[in-house]
Amino acid sequence: MMEDKGFSARGLTLGFAFFMLLQHFVRGDLSYSIPEEMKRQAVIGNIAMDLGLELSKLSSRKVRIDSEGTRKRYCDINLSTGDLIVSERIDRDSLCGKRASCVLKVDLVLENPLELQRITLNIQDVNDNPPLFKNNLIEMEISESAEKGNRFSIEEAHDADIGQNSVQRYDLQKNENFILAVDSNKVELVLENKLDRERQNEINLLLTALDGGTPQRSGTLAIHVTVLDANDNAPVFSQAVYKVSVPENSPLDTVVVTVSATDADEGVNGEVTYDFGHVSEEDAKIFSIDPKTGQITVIGETDFEEVTSFEMRVTAKDGLGLTSYAKVIIEVTDVNDNAPVIYLKSMTNPIPENVSPGTEVGIINVQDRDSESNRQVRCSIQQNIPFKLVPSIKSYYSLVTTGQLDRELVPNYNITITATDEGSPSLSSSKIVQFSVADVNDNPPVFEEQSYSAYVTENNKPGSTLCSVTARDPDWRQNGTVIYSLLPGEVNGAPVSSYLSVNGDTGVIHAVRSFDYEQFRSFKVQVMARDNGSPPLSSNVTISVFITDVNDNSPQILYPAPEGSSFMTELVPKAAHGGSLVSKVIAVDADSGQNAWLSYHIVKSTDPGLFTIGVHSGEIRTQRDISESDSMKQNLIVAVKDNGQPSLSATCSMYLLISDNLAEVPELKDMSYDENSSKLTSYLIVALVSVSTFFLIFIIIILGLRFCRRRKPRMFFDGAVTIPSAYLPPNYAEVDGTGTLRSTYNYDAYLTTGSRTSDFKFVTSYNDNTLPANQTIRKSPTDFASEYGDCDHSVEVGGNKLLIHFYT
Repeated sequence: MMEDKGFSARGLTLGFAFFMLLQHFVRGDLSYSIPEEMKRQAVIGNIAMDLGLELSKLSSRKVRIDSEGTRKRYCDINLSTGDLIVSERIDRDSLCGKRASCVLKVDLVLENPLELQRITLNIQDVNDNPPLFKNNLIEMEISESAEKGNRFSIEEAHDADIGQNSVQRYDLQKNENFILAVDSNKVELVLENKLDRERQNEINLLLTALDGGTPQRSGTLAIHVTVLDANDNAPVFSQAVYKVSVPENSPLDTVVVTVSATDADEGVNGEVTYDFGHVSEEDAKIFSIDPKTGQITVIGETDFEEVTSFEMRVTAKDGLGLTSYAKVIIEVTDVNDNAPVIYLKSMTNPIPENVSPGTEVGIINVQDRDSESNRQVRCSIQQNIPFKLVPSIKSYYSLVTTGQLDRELVPNYNITITATDEGSPSLSSSKIVQFSVADVNDNPPVFEEQSYSAYVTENNKPGSTLCSVTARDPDWRQNGTVIYSLLPGEVNGAPVSSYLSVNGDTGVIHAVRSFDYEQFRSFKVQVMARDNGSPPLSSNVTISVFITDVNDNSPQILYPAPEGSSFMTELVPKAAHGGSLVSKVIAVDADSGQNAWLSYHIVKSTDPGLFTIGVHSGEIRTQRDISESDSMKQNLIVAVKDNGQPSLSATCSMYLLISDNLAEVPELKDMSYDENSSKLTSYLIVALVSVSTFFLIFIIIILGLRFCRRRKPRMFFDGAVTIPSAYLPPNYAEVDGTGTLRSTYNYDAYLTTGSRTSDFKFVTSYNDNTLPANQTIRKSPTDFASEYGDCDHSVEVGGNKLLIHFYT
């Protein structure tokens, strides 16, 4: 009775007592011997102990098993214990067939650093297969004329096991006619006693095949013999063994070999038919035999990577049932039909852009299921990228960097890995590996311009926008996010933050306060652009702010002085000719440029045709010679306008007295603004007479001196009139040619009367105290008053002052 495999597997522990032997290292490899049909999760050995590895490092080093030449993973590693365990059923019979040695090789891969350990599993056969005959019953017809000693071939039993576990002997049920003859290649029934059809026309025999395993397994074959007359020759094969080769992937219906057998009998007894003996179901799907011609053809797929050889029995049977047997061995030759396969074992993605050249960023394994030169593989990547493949162990490659990475230039890499075998023709395969470059804060913000200029009109509104700065940072996300801020500093002694502010996100600069051009005209600040990286990077830029002028200041008349408790009167000699300079209106404007260009106009005068004023100089001159009919008292109203838009103006009154001496002015008191404010006394008369006499004597001397030099005297009024710097208000700038102060004009003398007061003032030269064209007056009026205080002289007559100023 046949035993099933399930029963055999359960009996392994009793019959075979499966053993596991850890052998010594051979050329640095681990070798284990294990029985086939071990249960899943059964322990083969402890890798960690055998290799001297720490259990804690198994996971960090990504220990794993790579199988070679098979799609199945028969074993695996328990990372928690370090045990090598069975993960798939291991059937030695299907893996190695009848080969004496059955070796399964796997690779143990460790990373960081990369190591490769070859593990060899020697699969030991267990007696899990009983001997089997192709058929449970065979029919034989033997002529009663068969001679004693005739032999009749019987199909051998097939046992998938090997060695001692395969078929060891055959037992034939005891009978009177036949005995069993067994040699290395065949089993035969030997006729020991002649048959007698009349006595027994049918004989039933039982043939038992026994293996040598423990427990012993067996298979039986029932033989039914029909006794016939006169067929005493069995077919004979031309060869006992047929050995051929066929390329893998051969087309269907390819003829592999043709077997041939002859029978010496004639007629039906000599007709031979062919068939396969015992073949597996898998082999029967690949090959077929023509029963008449003995031609064996391919009917399925032959794959060298699955099965390298086939061994089959072929039977030749004549018409009356005599049979002979031959062996057919078909070797499958390899064809380069498998392209290399690329496996990505470990990848570092993304890659920091600051990694140093030579850094390993990936491990690649290349396998080819073909054999010999067909499995020799070359691996390469494209050029002009900062990566290269470095051969490592066996079929492993390390992908390393060869240059500095820069995410701002190339943020991603698509690396094409190409593997080509050395077959003919060669086959290749490619795989694209995508890497992204991780950003590092290696770029500071860069301003679009080296410096910025902002122009703002004075009297601007607080909060108004002056300009915008922009800095670019090519880094990514927070490393490229730019924040703007003002660097601490001072402008005119005040913090820069009290003048300007900057929007930290947009870089827009706003004015915090209103600016005044007359206080300051420009200043500089620095803006810092900082990114959000760690550590942050920054850069600075200088912003020059220029304040432009607005016509917000009216002209200020410095001379004649504004009306107050007294008024100023110019004395004009009766001998003055046309074009003589009699006085000068002096004005300044705190604005600049065309806003400070002043023009002078007489808007009202006692005698419109007598005097004229220089539009740009402010000089008052006679238009014609003075006549006796002209009024002694002349009053001029002068308007001073600037050139701004809109134009601003100021007016002043100029009092001119046409006389050679004060004695000729009996009603001088009428020119006072307040005639009842004071009383005339005898002291005033005496003072006026004295001063007039002195003044006339002085005038006569001057006229005499000039008369000697010039034929037509112009008196001292032909000179220009100027006002000492003490008249100027502080912080006024002198602009030449615009009607403001000019240092080239000098008064020789002028007389001021008012409030019935006469004062003489004698002042020294003030040329050294006038302003250069590019400076601003910094002294206060009191400072100038102290400088010229020693030059002022006055004479008080009867409580009234008469002021006369003399200038050299």
